Amino acid sequence: MNFRGLKNWVSARTWVNNRIKGVCVWYLLFLMTPARKHTFQEAAKFSGLNKSQFSRLLNNHPAEAVYTLDQLSKKEAKRLSKVTKPLAKGALPWHIVLIIDNTLHHRATLRTENAKRFNHGKGFVIGHQWTNIVLFINEMIIPLPPIAFHSKKYCRENKLTYKTENESVVEYLTRLNLKDYIGAHKPDEVLVLADSGYDDQKIENAIIEKGWKFIIALKKTRSVKSESQYGNSPKSRQWSHVAALFRNHRRTRWQTVRIFTDSPKRKRMDFRIRQIIGYLRHVGKVQLICSEFKKNRVVGEST
Repeated sequence: MNFRGLKNWVSARTWVNNRIKGVCVWYLLFLMTPARKHTFQEAAKFSGLNKSQFSRLLNNHPAEAVYTLDQLSKKEAKRLSKVTKPLAKGALPWHIVLIIDNTLHHRATLRTENAKRFNHGKGFVIGHQWTNIVLFINEMIIPLPPIAFHSKKYCRENKLTYKTENESVVEYLTRLNLKDYIGAHKPDEVLVLADSGYDDQKIENAIIEKGWKFIIALKKTRSVKSESQYGNSPKSRQWSHVAALFRNHRRTRWQTVRIFTDSPKRKRMDFRIRQIIGYLRHVGKVQLICSEFKKNRVVGEST
């Protein structure tokens, strides 16, 4: 597909007012191209339009992008969910997956609004953070409207209530009505996947209240206990960190899990796992899994 064909294809699938469709399509195409900085000035050079048109687009039509993405997501999700298949062979009843993760955009200028200093594991970076929520159905990814993170300074200046990322995720999951996207479904067919950044009892309880299941990597400091410990005594002194729990259950047998990949360098990955039925503090009964592949990793799975 040449550039003109791509432009027409994007235009046909952009459901916005005809008056702003032209600048909207150009901005979408610009965001799709690799560039060191995605600024209004660079967008103007790319499209040949005046940079003020992109500024007016984002300032005067903030709800257009969210509404259009939401409508596109619902249309695609309803199409794919007419006949769903299990996530994987033997993957219990899970047919629909919600994946939660975040993206960090580096600041474009020194005077960037709403920028904050984030630590994403590879040092501190100043930029903007988005929490992405996507649906995974029949091996297809459908993006839902993301969550924008607002800094404390930005909230003060714009008279907004400051919320942490996890508080925003809890609110998002509580309001999310999957019936609007996939129609009638069984709650136990929905699985939520997230890394340890979202190991939060409020997030986990919000998922449980929906009737969904979750697989979330646990932080080392989370308190857990095995089913036998809970049955003997529910006192808090019985709780221990996840690493200590698995050290105390060394007799639990290891199982090998082999995953085949499409990579020519590594055609398969081998993990070994141990599983314990236990309790996650302030959440409830879960299946705890300790997996090893170069680095140790412990995850909690709702039951």
